[in-house]
Amino acid sequence: MDRVSVESTTLSSICYDSERRLLELEFASTSVYQYLDVPAALHAELLAADSKGRFFNQCIRGYFRYQRAEVSPMEAK
Repeated sequence: MDRVSVESTTLSSICYDSERRLLELEFASTSVYQYLDVPAALHAELLAADSKGRFFNQCIRGYFRYQRAEVSPMEAK
């Protein structure tokens, strides 16, 4: 899994595990959250969005279960 740095005032980086359908977002505040059961197509749409923050607020926030990650397990691999 590759972590992708993004240009956004809301997000710093995005990482996706297609096998686990796990979307990991690092926010500008440096907090990292994992969103569960996220379809691969939604991850692709997020990467392609002109405004990553707006896309997050409209299509991810409030729609998927999430947990805060203390240390990113995806980075540890």
